[in-house]
Amino acid sequence: MAMIKYYLVNSDILPKVYTGVIEAKNLLASGQAQNTSQAVKMAGISRSAYYKYKDAIFEYQGESDETATINAMLMDNAGVLSAVMTELYKAGANVLSVHQSVPVNSVASVSVTIRVMDMTVSMDELLENIKSVDGVNSVTGG
Repeated sequence: MAMIKYYLVNSDILPKVYTGVIEAKNLLASGQAQNTSQAVKMAGISRSAYYKYKDAIFEYQGESDETATINAMLMDNAGVLSAVMTELYKAGANVLSVHQSVPVNSVASVSVTIRVMDMTVSMDELLENIKSVDGVNSVTGG
């Protein structure tokens, strides 16, 4: 079997059909298009072009340093996690994943992965804001 090679290419030099495939895939994933026919029509490409390239063209999602993981120990009280999420929202962080353990001795471990590129505050300021939430025992991140 031949080794597959991947290239990172500036989209400005690609034929419209390639960027159209990405656009159609995004329209389907976001729910803006109900089906493939609608997506390709909105993207301005043919169905055959979409099916020919859909499994071979992917959008580059950015550097890994655009994300951060915040780990916190939260009291098992109603609304604590919600208040932490509110702080993330106010900071402009985009929550990618949340994992919360079952509370042990009334304390739960929470890990939140966020996209930081659109944040309006520094990571240190965000961590301080989360620490100030009633029910947060400790928080680390980076």
